[in-house]
Amino acid sequence: MILEKIAQELQVQVQQVKAAVTLLDEGSTVPFIARYRKEATNGLDDADLRKLEQRLTYLRDLEDRRKVIIKSIQDQEKMTPALEASLLAADNKTELEDIYLPFKPKRRTKGQIAIEAGLEPLADKLFNDPQLDPETEANSFVNKDTIADTKAALDGAKYILMERFAEDAQLLQKVRQYLNKHAHIKSQLVAGKENEGSKYKDYFSHTELLKKVPSHRALAMFRGRNESILQVSLDADPEKDENDRSSYGEQIIAEHFNIKFANRPADKWLGSVVQWTWRVKILLHMENELFGAVREQAEQDAINVFAKNLNDLLMAAPAGPKVTMGLDPGLRTGVKVAIVDTTGKVLATSTIFPHVPQNQWDKSLRTIATLCKQHKVQLISIGNGTGSRETDKLVAEMIKANPELGVSKIVVSEAGASVYSASELASNELPDMDVSLRGAVSIARRLQDPLAELVKIEPKAIGVGQYQHDVSQSNLGKSLNTVIEDCVNAVGVDINTASSALLSHVSGLNRTLANNIVQFRDQSGAFKDRKALLKVERLGPKAYEQAAGFLRIMDGDNPLDASAVHPEAYPVVNSIIEHTSIAVNDIVGNSDVLKKLQPEAFVTDKFGLPTVTDIINELDKPGRDPRPEFKTANFKDDVHSLKDLKVGMILEGVVSNVANFGAFVDVGVHQDGLVHISAMTDKFISDPREIVKTGDIVKVKVMEVDADRKRVSFTMRMGDTPNQANKPKHTKAKQNPPRSKGGHQSSKPAKQSNQMMGNAFADAFAKAKK
Repeated sequence: MILEKIAQELQVQVQQVKAAVTLLDEGSTVPFIARYRKEATNGLDDADLRKLEQRLTYLRDLEDRRKVIIKSIQDQEKMTPALEASLLAADNKTELEDIYLPFKPKRRTKGQIAIEAGLEPLADKLFNDPQLDPETEANSFVNKDTIADTKAALDGAKYILMERFAEDAQLLQKVRQYLNKHAHIKSQLVAGKENEGSKYKDYFSHTELLKKVPSHRALAMFRGRNESILQVSLDADPEKDENDRSSYGEQIIAEHFNIKFANRPADKWLGSVVQWTWRVKILLHMENELFGAVREQAEQDAINVFAKNLNDLLMAAPAGPKVTMGLDPGLRTGVKVAIVDTTGKVLATSTIFPHVPQNQWDKSLRTIATLCKQHKVQLISIGNGTGSRETDKLVAEMIKANPELGVSKIVVSEAGASVYSASELASNELPDMDVSLRGAVSIARRLQDPLAELVKIEPKAIGVGQYQHDVSQSNLGKSLNTVIEDCVNAVGVDINTASSALLSHVSGLNRTLANNIVQFRDQSGAFKDRKALLKVERLGPKAYEQAAGFLRIMDGDNPLDASAVHPEAYPVVNSIIEHTSIAVNDIVGNSDVLKKLQPEAFVTDKFGLPTVTDIINELDKPGRDPRPEFKTANFKDDVHSLKDLKVGMILEGVVSNVANFGAFVDVGVHQDGLVHISAMTDKFISDPREIVKTGDIVKVKVMEVDADRKRVSFTMRMGDTPNQANKPKHTKAKQNPPRSKGGHQSSKPAKQSNQMMGNAFADAFAKAKK
C-alpha cells in the first residue's frame, strides 16, 4: 500500500520504489543509491530519493498511528465494520484524527456530565423533532439532585449536541474545505504597541486570503503575535457585513445535520446550538488547525529557501589550491592576517593596525607586501565585516605599488567565521593560535574551497536563511544536513587533506568514523589506497561500501582511487584495459580511446549499462568538480558606505541571499540591498531562483536609498527609472471568478443555491436565532 502510493506520487514504477526502500532500510544513503545503484532503482536521482525518503517516513508514521487508533477503539469495544473501513481508508493524519475524535480519551466535558445526568434523551428528542417545545420537554428532566431547572436541562442538552456536532468527521471536512478556500488571515495592532512594534507596521491592519499568504508574511505575523505586538485571527466571513453576526460556518453545520428553520418551537434553541457549536467549538479548533498548517507550510518554505541558498553557497566556485592571505578586518582591534598554503596549512599570522585610532597605514602596507613576497601569496581574501572597504582600499594600494607580485584580491562573506573561531573544532585544528586569528584562517580557506571550510560552521550561523529562527530548529537542522551531505558527496573528498568535519558528511561516515580516519592518517601517514580504509577502527565493510566511491586519494598506488569509480566496479575498468590493451595510467583521461568504446560491451550481471556509462565518463574526466568556474565581483573603489550610493548608479555585486520575494545583493557598503522579484526581469517569474542564486555576480541599478532605515532598493532592469522601482513591467492575466448580482464572488456558499444554502435559508436561519 505504502509503496504503491509513493510510486503514484512520484510517477515512477512500484519496483523502483521497492528497490529504493530496500536499500534505505539496509542502511544505504541517498547519495550512494543515486550514484552507485542506478540499475536497482532504474535511475532515481537524488531529488526523487529525498522525496521518497520523506514520504516513506510520513506514511510509516501514519500506519503506526492508525494501528494505535484502531486498537484504542477496539479496546473501548466501539469498533464497527464501517468505522474500521473509514479508518483504513484515511490517507492523511488530519483525516485519521478527525475520525478518531469522538473516541479519543479526554477529560470529562460538559457534554459527558450532561449525558451522565440523563439528558441525552432530551437532546435527541429536540434534535429529531423540532415541533416539540423545549421548555415543556425539559421540565420533565428537572430534579432536585442534578438538574435544578429547565435552563440547566436545556444547557446540558445543548452541550451534548455541540460535542456531537463538533466531533463529526464529515462536517469537519466540509468546514475545512470551505475555510481553506475562502477564509482570510487577519492581523491587528495590539493597543499601545505602536512604537514597540514599528517593524510590524505593515501588519497593523492587514487581511488577506489564507490560502495565498506568502510564507514570509505568515511568519512575520506569527512572530508579531508571539511578541504580543499583533493580534492574529481567522476571518471566516471576509465578505460579510460587520453588522451581520451570522456565519457561513453556522450554515454549513445546519445544512449538514438537516436542521431547517421554519419557526417551529425548537428551531430557536437548535439555532443557538448551531451558533455555539461554531463559535465555541469548531471555529477555534479550525483556527488552531489551519494556522498550524499555514505555519507548517511557511516554515517548510523558509527551510527550503535556506536549504537552496546553502546549497548555492556550498557549491560556489573554489579558487583552488593557491597560497592565500586571509584578512579579518577590524578598526580598533586591528586587521588579523593569516596566510595558508595550497592545502590550507597555516604558514604565518600577524595583526596590522591601518585604521583609526592607530592609523598605521604605511607600516601595514609594508607588512602585507613583505608577507606576500615571503610566502608567494597568490590571492588575498578579505572578510566583508566592519572595516572591509577600508581594508580593501589598503590591499588595492599595496597591489598597485607591487605589480610584480601578481596578487588578486577578493572580498568574501565572513558569516560564521567568529562562530568557527570559538568552536571546539577550531581549537583542535589550531590549538596554539589565538581565537582572534582563527577567523582570518577561515576567511582564507573559504576562498580556496568554500565547501571544505563552511561545513565546519553550524549552518544556521552562515546567515542565508529567511526567518530561520522562527522555524522548527530540528526540521531546519535535518534539511541543512541533507544539503551538506548532497553537496559533499557530489564534489568528493580528498581523504588525505580533508578535515574531520568534512569527512563526517561523506556517505556512510559519521563524526566518530571521521575522527578515527584523521587519527589513523596522523599516526600512519597518508592513505595510499582505498583499501587501507578498512584498517581504520570501527570502519567496517558497510561503511566502506557507502563511503569509498566518494573519497579521493591523489597520487596513490591506484589512479582509480582518485576518481569517482567505486572500488566494487574496478573489474569493469580491468575489462576495459584488457579490451584496449592500454595501461590504467594511460587510459585515464584518454578521450580519444574512451569515446570510441561501446558501453554495452562491458555490461555484466552485476554492472548494467548506466553504471558502465558512468565509469567511462569518469575515466574520461576523473574527479571532475561539478562546481562552476571561479569568478569575482569588482566593487567600485569610490563606494564604501550607504552615503556613497546615488540613485541611478550602476554597480556590480554578489548575491548574498535569495528569499521568495527577491534577492539581496552585496555591493560593498556593509548593507545588502534588495532586488524585488518584480525588478529582476521583464518576464513574469514566480521564483527569484529562476534568475539568480546565492553567490552569483550581478549588475544592479540603485533605485532608492533610505539611510535612516538602512534600506537600499536595486533593480536588475537597467532601463528602470526611480519611480519604477520594484514595479513590474510585465503583466500576468488574472482569472477573476464570476460574481453574482450582489457583488460577492459566486463561489461563496450563501450566494449560490447549488452550494451550502440559498438566501432564503440564510434569512430563515438568521430569524431563528433572534
